[in-house]
Amino acid sequence: MALIAEAVASILIVLGGLFTLIGSWGLVRLPSLMTRLHGPTKATTLGVGGCLLASMVLAGATDDWSGQELLVTLFLFVTAPVSANVIAKAHLHQQRTSPALNREVEERLPPTGTPKGWATFWKPLPDGGPAASGIQKEP
Repeated sequence: MALIAEAVASILIVLGGLFTLIGSWGLVRLPSLMTRLHGPTKATTLGVGGCLLASMVLAGATDDWSGQELLVTLFLFVTAPVSANVIAKAHLHQQRTSPALNREVEERLPPTGTPKGWATFWKPLPDGGPAASGIQKEP
């Protein structure tokens, strides 16, 4: 039984290491912040999660199991997507640019079919702009 647990733990550690390596490679190679965010999120959840699962398997095989590995795994699975969402939202807030560029962005947005417009981080232009939802940089 211990041999099987060690084999499963070894496979999980190797898979976790591969996911961490691929996530780190994605962080370096992908072009923009929004695409680079995907790599570390996967590295955290799958890479570290695989290593923690391996720890749980080995601890369970030696009858020395504690809930700490499970709690750390659950914590990582909850916090990684939340932190990625916060970073993405902060990036979107920094993308506020000049009104001329805002008009270009607005022209690329398809019509919503409602008087509301799209949920962008821009307020309507005073002249109505090219589309009903007009966008402008917040002061």
